[in-house]
Amino acid sequence: MACHAGDQGYEGYEEDGQRYVSLAGLRARGWTGAMVHRLLGTPDRLSVNPRLRAAPQVRLYRVERVDTAERTDEFRRVAESSARRSEAVRNAVLRRRLEILERIRTEPIDVPRLDPGKLALRAVEHRARREAATGGPIELAGDNSVQDTGCAGRVSLAPWKVDYLRYRMSHYDQLLDGLPGGEQDSGRAEAEELLRRRVCAAIAEAYPPLEQECERQTRDQ
Repeated sequence: MACHAGDQGYEGYEEDGQRYVSLAGLRARGWTGAMVHRLLGTPDRLSVNPRLRAAPQVRLYRVERVDTAERTDEFRRVAESSARRSEAVRNAVLRRRLEILERIRTEPIDVPRLDPGKLALRAVEHRARREAATGGPIELAGDNSVQDTGCAGRVSLAPWKVDYLRYRMSHYDQLLDGLPGGEQDSGRAEAEELLRRRVCAAIAEAYPPLEQECERQTRDQ
């Protein structure tokens, strides 16, 4: 079997003197799965995947039959209908994404208010619970005791305090519910960053000594 990319930008196959196009190649030409099922039906040939022999067989359709189908009025009607549906879905996803971004921009953000001593204690306890859950010890660089002075040579609890406050405010993650796209989607990443910035900005406003740490976490994450 020979496999090559055809002039029209789809995956073409040649077997026994016949030219075929794969299902992936059909999708590149604008076909959907429903269109293939409706207009082409059963594949003309099943072949070994040329890139990974252990993968499922490749469904192949004779190029002549594909070309004939693409010249029919039915193909044009189905393709136009599919394009309209795809456009409607894209518009709905965009509207939903914009609605959630606007909700994140306008939602009031409340920060738990604790006196400095209690916040330091809660931050250390929270860190201890997290590290106990992962089996790792608490390690403070530069000192063996917990200090909260922020002076040179001492350990600042600012990172732990911000982590604890963000944990207390994690219910705001519900603002992301219903957001289209997966974790790698750029729209979701934008929404998560906006929410993180708003939460960190609210913490910095409520606790001015934590402003620098909030800026660092916003930048680094």
